[in-house]
Amino acid sequence: MDMNTTYFFVGIKGTGMSSLALILHDKGCKVIGSDIDKYTFTQRGLEQAGIEILSFDAANIKTGMTIIAGNAFGDDQVEIQRAHELGLPVLTYPETVEMIIEETTSIGVAGAHGKTSTTGLLAHVLGGVSPTSYLVGDGSGKGLPDARFFVFEADEYRRHFGAYHPDYAIMTNIDFDHPDYFKSIDDVRDAFETFAKQTKKGIFVWGEDKNLRKLQAHAPIYFYGTSEDDDFRATNIKRTTKGSSFDVYHHDDFLGSYEIPMFGQHNVLNSLAVIAVSHMEKIDQDEIRRELLTFKGVKRRFSEKKVADMVIIDDYAHHPAEIRATLDAARQQYPDKQLIAVFQPHTFSRTIALMDEFAASLSLADKVYLTPIFSSIREHDGKVSSDDLGRKIAKGGSVLSLDNMSPLLEYHDAVAIFMGAGDIQKYEFEYEKLLSNLSLRNN
Repeated sequence: MDMNTTYFFVGIKGTGMSSLALILHDKGCKVIGSDIDKYTFTQRGLEQAGIEILSFDAANIKTGMTIIAGNAFGDDQVEIQRAHELGLPVLTYPETVEMIIEETTSIGVAGAHGKTSTTGLLAHVLGGVSPTSYLVGDGSGKGLPDARFFVFEADEYRRHFGAYHPDYAIMTNIDFDHPDYFKSIDDVRDAFETFAKQTKKGIFVWGEDKNLRKLQAHAPIYFYGTSEDDDFRATNIKRTTKGSSFDVYHHDDFLGSYEIPMFGQHNVLNSLAVIAVSHMEKIDQDEIRRELLTFKGVKRRFSEKKVADMVIIDDYAHHPAEIRATLDAARQQYPDKQLIAVFQPHTFSRTIALMDEFAASLSLADKVYLTPIFSSIREHDGKVSSDDLGRKIAKGGSVLSLDNMSPLLEYHDAVAIFMGAGDIQKYEFEYEKLLSNLSLRNN
């Protein structure tokens, strides 16, 4: 990194960008950035680090700066345009991450789903046994000058992870997502294969994913899962209301028994991937066992709170597979409670492409409510609405409005799960406010 420049982040509140800004700040670099004025959950960490956040303005750009452009912004963005006028270096987010990858033993975590949770878990576990820098997609990041490991989330969207050449890669799954960019599942798999061929030492992939089974790479591929033909295998899995436990084998070698304070089959698999990587790096498994027991999760992934007599869960799930995983985890932890799903569809293109899959996954809840579709920066309208999805859902499907969340007040001693990648939290907060006021009146 250049210690004589000021790194200016265009779109600094983005989940990956805020993490990257924190890493460069921790390394001693001068960091500043710009974004929308609306508060986001990522900016608290930036504020605590003393990183200044400005509104978008061409006047922000000065000589002596190096610009890091968020993935959502092109050369027509006013600050990037100004940077080009001044002849300043303009780096993409992936190009900047690759600079850090080259400094350490790096592990990139990719997958259509589960990459943020797995990256956070891997960073926590490795960070407990060796100096570890990390970049997690929940907006958290940490940079250590003497880091042995660098753990980072590798995003497949627009093939951003094509810029990376890590030592190791974990691939949790391949699924058809981002239909505004990828043409087909084969197109998605081709992107993952490009990333796999750029990985140097080893690739750890979920063995039950038929698309991952087809990958070709130059480095060894290790399969993890629950089948006899997996290289790293979890057996004797026990799931309770306190978490999960399981045994792990590497082929015929017994690595030990592990416990995790997490719920859902996907978290057993995520933990197994972490165990596999640590085993290949010859880390003492007693230390791995200890660190797995203390993981508290990542932001916006199954975050829980209690308001009045309701359990409220906030989760980033915005794809049918993620919805299934979240509801599976909730069933494990709260087997005797009614599950109320409140889902915000994310982008018109995804809602159209996966309409039937959304309806099927949401049916795993006991009752389903929707909010209007959250549009992205790239699409502002479409030929579909949440009402169209709601008509396909047997267990409800009515659309809530922000000024009338009262239908949720019908439920007591239950679990309300708010899911989405947009601004679903504003609906959650409005519901919490209603619950709190009602509770105060009743007392």
